[in-house]
Amino acid sequence: MYAIAINDQTLIWQAHDTPRDIAADEVRIDVAWAGMNRADVMQRAGQYPPPPGESEIPGLEVSGTIAEVGRSVERFKPGDKVCALLAGGGYAEQVVVAEAQVLPIPQGLGLRDAAALPEVFATAWLNLYMEGAAKRDERIVLHAGASGVGTAAIQLCRAFGNPCFVTVGSQEKLEACKRLGADAGWNRHEGSFVTPIKDWGGADMILDPVGGDYIAQDLQVLNPDGRVVLIGLMGGRDAQIDLGHMLMKRQRLIGSTLRSRSPRAKGAILDALHAHVWPKLANGEIKPLIDKAWPIQDADTAMQHMIDNANTGKVLLSVSGEG
Repeated sequence: MYAIAINDQTLIWQAHDTPRDIAADEVRIDVAWAGMNRADVMQRAGQYPPPPGESEIPGLEVSGTIAEVGRSVERFKPGDKVCALLAGGGYAEQVVVAEAQVLPIPQGLGLRDAAALPEVFATAWLNLYMEGAAKRDERIVLHAGASGVGTAAIQLCRAFGNPCFVTVGSQEKLEACKRLGADAGWNRHEGSFVTPIKDWGGADMILDPVGGDYIAQDLQVLNPDGRVVLIGLMGGRDAQIDLGHMLMKRQRLIGSTLRSRSPRAKGAILDALHAHVWPKLANGEIKPLIDKAWPIQDADTAMQHMIDNANTGKVLLSVSGEG
């Protein structure tokens, strides 16, 4: 098969060994589309290697067609159209993954749309409603609101009764987030978000992919008993915080990653998505937001688009081009 290799921080589409034989609880997928994520950018830079034993090929989510199933697989058969959450290996013509990490495509969606679902909606659901334990009417702040995860999280907040405030990098992105359902927001180029969020009423939960000096500001706007869920380090891994403030307000700082979780843990997240989010995708209440797609041979160009923060929503790579 062909797959992407990382050579001196360049993404090259080249011949590669096909994935290993499948285990009893695994499926083989012929990949149609792959989703691009910040984790792929970090992997290309040598900063985020795959978990031990996982494929060195980047790519954490795909859509495609089941080509083969293991002997204990019950939910899928060859020919089924699916999407999958991966620990790696998605930028390729084929991938092998545990059945637990695969979902049927929501009714009414095609393979292109489905590739924009697994990683961002799993990340958003996990961190808003599992790690962050958000309850209806709690106020949520979403940093990087126009990203793939951010645009998924905005729609989940709207659908499940959580007012949300976004921080973004341009007025255009802010307007796009409001059209998706954000209640308010702030362009980070206009200064600190602390006063605007306090004026909005503060936050009961914050989803933060930035880290760095954002953390101290997060705690300033976080209400008593509030939670910050840290899911990325785009702003750096060091932060100086007032522990006394955090203690007196009973605030919590939660670190959360998805990629390194076990197939069983990922399966539990996907089961929740299938039960709570897939029906809303099927009836159109929630929609995948795709910014732009490139042929997988142009993966470097697509990644630069993401690095430049030019995207609002998901960046996709076409492998077979099947709709």
